[in-house]
Amino acid sequence: MEGLQRFSVEDIKGILIVFRDALSTHSELLNALNVYPVPDGDTGTNMSLTLQSVIQELEDTSVDASSQWKAISHGSLMGARGNSGVILSQILRSIADTFSSCEEINTVAIAQALAHASDAAYASVLRPVEGTILTVARQVAELASEIVDESENSNLVHFLEKIVEEGRLSLQRTPDLLPVLKEAGVVDAGGAGYLLLLSSFLHIADGRPIPAPAEAPVINAEVAKHPRNNDPTDVGELRYEVMFFLAALDEEIDVFKQEWASIGDSIVVVGGDGLYNCHIHTNDIGAAIEAGIRTGTPNTIRVTDLHEEIEHREEILEIGGATKVTKAIEEEGLTAVIAVVAGKGVSAVFESLGVHAVVSGGQSMNPSVRDLIQAVEAIKAEEVIILPNNKNIIPVSEQVNSQVDKSVVVIPTRSIPEGIASLIAFDPKADAQSNLPSMSEAAQEITTGEVTRAVRDSETQAGKVKEGDWIGLDQSGVSSISESMTQAAINLLDTLIDPDHELVSIISGDGSNEESIREISEWLQEEKPYVAVEVHAGDQPLYPYYFGVE
Repeated sequence: MEGLQRFSVEDIKGILIVFRDALSTHSELLNALNVYPVPDGDTGTNMSLTLQSVIQELEDTSVDASSQWKAISHGSLMGARGNSGVILSQILRSIADTFSSCEEINTVAIAQALAHASDAAYASVLRPVEGTILTVARQVAELASEIVDESENSNLVHFLEKIVEEGRLSLQRTPDLLPVLKEAGVVDAGGAGYLLLLSSFLHIADGRPIPAPAEAPVINAEVAKHPRNNDPTDVGELRYEVMFFLAALDEEIDVFKQEWASIGDSIVVVGGDGLYNCHIHTNDIGAAIEAGIRTGTPNTIRVTDLHEEIEHREEILEIGGATKVTKAIEEEGLTAVIAVVAGKGVSAVFESLGVHAVVSGGQSMNPSVRDLIQAVEAIKAEEVIILPNNKNIIPVSEQVNSQVDKSVVVIPTRSIPEGIASLIAFDPKADAQSNLPSMSEAAQEITTGEVTRAVRDSETQAGKVKEGDWIGLDQSGVSSISESMTQAAINLLDTLIDPDHELVSIISGDGSNEESIREISEWLQEEKPYVAVEVHAGDQPLYPYYFGVE
């Protein structure tokens, strides 16, 4: 069987479905390869989420060609997450744009699409780095153009075989171009994802199977995690990933990019026609968001602490933002409180303390500005207080007031225990601004900590952490390390509690158990007899224990 000689519009949809499924299957491997620009292990997840958004958009649209190209473009723009997802979205948008103007999708059209995609991907990155997905896309596009220049009637299957092989060889060469890859012993994760796109074309054309994911490599973690001060491509010291959609005039975007260039790196901005998906790594969250405000209107702002993400990333990314109204405002003039929480038990605790709405969110499942605006608008109160309960969500929450007609105040709570403490000082009959000092002071007076599990080796202020270790985190970082969850919790509490404290609140989550809670409580009775102990079932993911000491 000779295979197809051209693709139909429906074939392209099939290619993207195969690509989505391949990314899902290879997601764990791509995450393991991810050491650049930071080793946060999310390249496979972010690329997979981007394709899920594309397929969802395709399934929600009509079948005519024009609608399909628009769906691919819009779905990839709106669903892109992380550095890799945003670059991939630009590649998909460019391919759709090229195919939309072609009479038939043959080898010439594919070569043109690959060239357009490569050029656009490079243009979207402020400081392109070789040895990444950009290199693989460019070298494949160059070979594709050479083939069709030699023979415009080249066989489609043979053409695709050659560009898939070139993609494989180009990917193998990435460690020679990017030292961090060679030192870590891996190829580029984004480039590996792009090779799956090329393989999906060949699969639809000739039934060629998508290669099964290889075994995840053993990463040289010490090299991958530590910045190389003399390497101009290193962005490991930049702590936060900031992403948002920006509604702005197209002619203002170059100035916006240059302003971002002064405060960060790993900058990718894609889009057009007044809407852009923007990504940066920076140490100044506020400046990144303010640059967007000066340029246009940012929305769906998401902030991730890359250092925390590396130390204890979720195995499966969750997306936060769902709102549950828990208490109606029954009298005019009362102030409402919205809390961002994770876990049914934690939600129940906040409901019992009188919050009017809870928004799902926490580490790696941060709600967006839009999510918080929807929560504010769902409550019939003109005065609203937001408790972010996570330091990554504070700057996002602070954008809400300017976007609504209500008065919105943010109490900068960095943890669930701080949120609980601040609620004790809440006065529903006072306006939001009047509540700010007392609630903020109450949050600051509590000492907090949490226990989670490390998913990678790393060096910390408390010593070396191995994958699988339990770590206790205080407000300055890692405070205790142990192979035992219970011991990590006890060691953490030993550093948190001093003789002036009177109460320890234990909020148990996924992974905790009755025996562990009993051992912790007995240790407290023996070693810290001056403190009372309260235990609440929080059911929060990732963290078996939250502690609040006051």
